[in-house]
Amino acid sequence: MLKITLVKSINGTKKNQSATVKALGLKKIGSSVEKTDTPQIRGMINVVSHLVVVEEV
Repeated sequence: MLKITLVKSINGTKKNQSATVKALGLKKIGSSVEKTDTPQIRGMINVVSHLVVVEEV
């Protein structure tokens, strides 16, 4: 399991990056979600790696 936390705003980011953040289920700065560690989730994290912090749970 991965705990993904949004630490920077999506204001001013590209459309695909803001859509990826929303698809991960993150809404506000400081919000967190837990996702299973799959290649698809890792790919989404790579797109927005500068906006999120990832921890293994």
